Amino acid sequence: MDNNEQRFKEMICRHKDFIWHICSSYRMGAAWEVSDMFQEVLCMLWRYYPRFDGRSAERTWIYKVANNTLISLKRRAVNLQQTSGAIPEQCDDNTNAEYNDFMRLIETLEEKDYNIVKAHLDGFDYAEIAQMVGISVAAVSMRLSRAKQKLRKMYEDGK
Repeated sequence: MDNNEQRFKEMICRHKDFIWHICSSYRMGAAWEVSDMFQEVLCMLWRYYPRFDGRSAERTWIYKVANNTLISLKRRAVNLQQTSGAIPEQCDDNTNAEYNDFMRLIETLEEKDYNIVKAHLDGFDYAEIAQMVGISVAAVSMRLSRAKQKLRKMYEDGK
């Protein structure tokens, strides 16, 4: 095993629970199981690992690659569902209905706002989010504030 491969393996070992958390937070119904999403993310992390230059924290870089990978998978799942109609809705299996409603509302946000809200909910600070999405910290703060207002209004209107 070469040095690059060893460093990658160590990074994955340090962050595997975090990667699993990111994958499990995406709702894709029966189209993708969490373990399949996890494998896809690992493949993309390996593919882009030579480009990781250490300017951001490993965790920030992993989140960005994982999030972009999962967004692509979700688009594929939606396209598949639209063309085949064969993918059933995900069952809640006694999970918290309000949480599921809230996550559905978040999924209606435009992509950049969705990414910002997801990163915020996953515990990233504004500077890390700004680096991930390529905007200023002030813009993250503004977009997050507006997204919260929009989500609050949508939630209240839905009651």
